[in-house]
Amino acid sequence: MVLEMKVPSPGESITEVEIAEWLVQDGDYVEKDQAIAEVDSDKATLELPAEESGIITLKAEEGDAVAVGEVVCLIDTSAAKPEGDAAPASEAKSEQKEEPAKVEAPKAVEAKKETYASGTPSPAAKKILDEKGIEAASVSGTGRDGRITKDDAVKAVPSMGTPTGGNRGESRSKLSMLRRKVAERLVAAKNETAMLTTFNEVDMSPIFALRKEYKETFKEKHGVSLGFMSFFTKAVVRALEMYPAVNSMIDGKEMLSFDFCDISIAVSGPKGLMVPVIRNAENLTFRGVESEVKRLAIRAREGEITVDEMTGGTFTITNGGVFGSMLSTPIINPPQSAILGMHNIVERPIAKDGQVVIAPIMYVALSYDHRIIDGKESVGFLVAVKEALESPEELLMDGNVKKALEL
Repeated sequence: MVLEMKVPSPGESITEVEIAEWLVQDGDYVEKDQAIAEVDSDKATLELPAEESGIITLKAEEGDAVAVGEVVCLIDTSAAKPEGDAAPASEAKSEQKEEPAKVEAPKAVEAKKETYASGTPSPAAKKILDEKGIEAASVSGTGRDGRITKDDAVKAVPSMGTPTGGNRGESRSKLSMLRRKVAERLVAAKNETAMLTTFNEVDMSPIFALRKEYKETFKEKHGVSLGFMSFFTKAVVRALEMYPAVNSMIDGKEMLSFDFCDISIAVSGPKGLMVPVIRNAENLTFRGVESEVKRLAIRAREGEITVDEMTGGTFTITNGGVFGSMLSTPIINPPQSAILGMHNIVERPIAKDGQVVIAPIMYVALSYDHRIIDGKESVGFLVAVKEALESPEELLMDGNVKKALEL
């Protein structure tokens, strides 16, 4: 019996995928549930498992875009599993037969290049080279036995006097469907929104002090670290409740507002930037946020994240600081209306109580769609985030640190 394997639907609204890589070869014997291919959608990279055991026949090439429901391979389930040593033995013989040809071919090419004509210009070519002031030795001939032709001389470009000698090769590779979709969305966000960015700075000293005192106890009890993301997520949730327009988006001629906070967290994965969503962040404790961030980050980096886990989101937080970024203008994640950019923490001199002191400072940026969010709201939102981060015990923990951290 021959089984037709069709492309399953990775998620709602996805109509086609791209064969990123075949993990098996045409004619291989595959086991049921064995990963046979990696497929890219415009949202994630997923593995395609074999539905049955048997001999596989591939019906699509790597890089092909195939519609959901289209047949990509056939599996002959009636075929017996071949002996384990048969294939390697035949491959070894094939390699032995091809080896002399691989060794001899370069010798023949080398011998051809070492003839008397190599690098010698034709009379017409010599005249052109002399007029251009180009040495014949700097031109690669494409004529018989390496002779420099008139066409070679015409195409030759004079040296600009810059010494080279290093590798000047190039390579070209096709962008994955995920990368192409990301590119389209980023360009669309720039072209279709009235994006503006406002900045502020945050004194991270209070959070540093809290983490220094409680991080070990927190990790021992909950099994996750007390990082910065839980503080930022809680501060963002508080600010979104104060400025609901930032937690809204444009839908045609209407403004769609949400009474929940689904916070998208930008994570760097093996296939590029992914943005999994923390659902109902307003209901999560510090432990809950840190546990969810860890779970989603691991799934994204191991390529296990699903489309559903990246769908939706009402606001995004991105942290360029982990890569050393001092300041940036993050691009909105459409159809959302705003995104908060975190950056690296650097000790800087600041004025505090009339004195200049050194403190750990982070620059933060809020990019927002000015069509739906006014300047007053955007600045007020970012100030609210700053206030919460600089007074976390009072504004994020209701004055009881141990209760908030569940210690």
